[in-house]
Amino acid sequence: MIAAGIPERRAVWANASRILCVRPDNLGDVVMTTPAFHALKADERARSASRHLTLLTSRSGATAAPHLSDIDDVIVCDVPWAKHANTADAEQTRALVDTLRDGAFDAAVIFTVHTQNPLPAAMLCFLAAIPLRLAHCRENPYALLSDWIADPDARITATAPGDVRHEVRRQLDLVQHVTDEAAHLPHRLRFDVRPADRDAVRAKLAERGVTTDTPWIVLHPGATAASRRYPPDRFAHIACTLANRYGCPVLVTGAPAEAELVQQVCLPGLIAGQRVLNLAGALTLGELAALIEGAALLVSNNSGPVHLAAATQTPVVDLYALTNPQHTPWAVPHAVLSHQVPCRYCYRSVCPLGHQACLTGVTEEEVVAAAHPLWQSSRVARALWPAPAAAALAASNAPTPVA
Repeated sequence: MIAAGIPERRAVWANASRILCVRPDNLGDVVMTTPAFHALKADERARSASRHLTLLTSRSGATAAPHLSDIDDVIVCDVPWAKHANTADAEQTRALVDTLRDGAFDAAVIFTVHTQNPLPAAMLCFLAAIPLRLAHCRENPYALLSDWIADPDARITATAPGDVRHEVRRQLDLVQHVTDEAAHLPHRLRFDVRPADRDAVRAKLAERGVTTDTPWIVLHPGATAASRRYPPDRFAHIACTLANRYGCPVLVTGAPAEAELVQQVCLPGLIAGQRVLNLAGALTLGELAALIEGAALLVSNNSGPVHLAAATQTPVVDLYALTNPQHTPWAVPHAVLSHQVPCRYCYRSVCPLGHQACLTGVTEEEVVAAAHPLWQSSRVARALWPAPAAAALAASNAPTPVA
C-alpha cells in the first residue's frame, strides 16, 4: 500500500524492535547506507530500549559489518537479483526465507539504488512473514510492501540528465518516512576503525620502512567494474609525481586478485627510486580503513575506498567514470574528476564503446593539480609535513614576477 501520513506510520514503526536491513550490494553501497542505519537505530520513539538491526547483504557487503556499530547481526547471501560472481541458487534462496522467518523480524527496510527493483526482496520478506516492509518502488507493489514510497528518481541518461539524489540522501529520505531521526542526526558515513587495525597497519608499514611521523598518500587503482578503472600507466605517473613533489611514500592498495594491476602502478616508481610501495593483498578491510584514516590524501577510482575515506574524513581525489552520477564522495573534502562525453550515464560495467573517454579524458596533470589543495588542507599533512618542504613547494608554485 502507499504509505499513509508520515506521523501515523512513524507511530506504527515505533513498535518495531527487530528490523531487517536489506542491502544485497557491495561494500561501498553498504557504507553509504550507514547514516540511514544509524537513524533507524537511534530512533527515540522506538518502544524498546535498544533496537536490533540485522543486515542482509552480500559477501562483499558483509565484510563491513564488524565495523558498523549500529548493526547487531548479519545474514550473508549473494541473492540472484543482484550482480554477484556466484549467486544463490533456488534451494539456497528458499532456505533464506526460512532463516528470515526464524529471525522473527518486526520490520524490513529494503534499500535499493534507483535502477534496482525492490520487489524480489519484498517477496522474500513477505514469504518470511515480516509484517512491516518499506521500500522505494516505481510500480504498484500491492501487498508486497506495507509502506510503499513512490520512487521519484528517474533513470538519468545523457540526453535526459534529470536530478538524481545522492545515494546517501536517497536512503535517508527513505527511512525518514518511519523515523524523524533522519532529519536531525549528523549524516557522516560511519565505519569504526579499531585500535588493533591501527596497530597492525603501523607494524606492516614499519616493515616497509614507513613510520607514522611522516605523511603518506594512498592510491587505489582497482574497481570491480572495468569501466571505472583509470589506466594503470597513468596511475603510475601520478604516483611518481606525488612521491617526488611531496617527498612522502605513496602506498598503492588492492585486493589479492589485483596484485598484477598494483605492480604495474608501482614498478615505474621503484625503477625511478621513488617510495611507491605495493600493498596489494597485504591488508584486511579494517587495516585498509586504518591506512586511509592515517593518510594525508587518497587518490582512487570510484570504489569502496572512496567511501572509507569519507567515513574517516580523509580528503579524496575521485576518478569518477560517468557510468552513474550518485556515488560521489559524501561529506568530506574531495575533488571529482571526469570528462564529459555524449555517452555519459551508461550504467555499464564495461565501456560499450571501448574508449572509456569519461575517464581517459582526465589527464595525469589534472589529477596532480586537484590533489594539491586537498593535500594543503589535510590535517595529516599540516601536522606532519616539514615546514621547509611546505615553504619550498609554495615558492615553486608562486607566479613568476613580470619584469
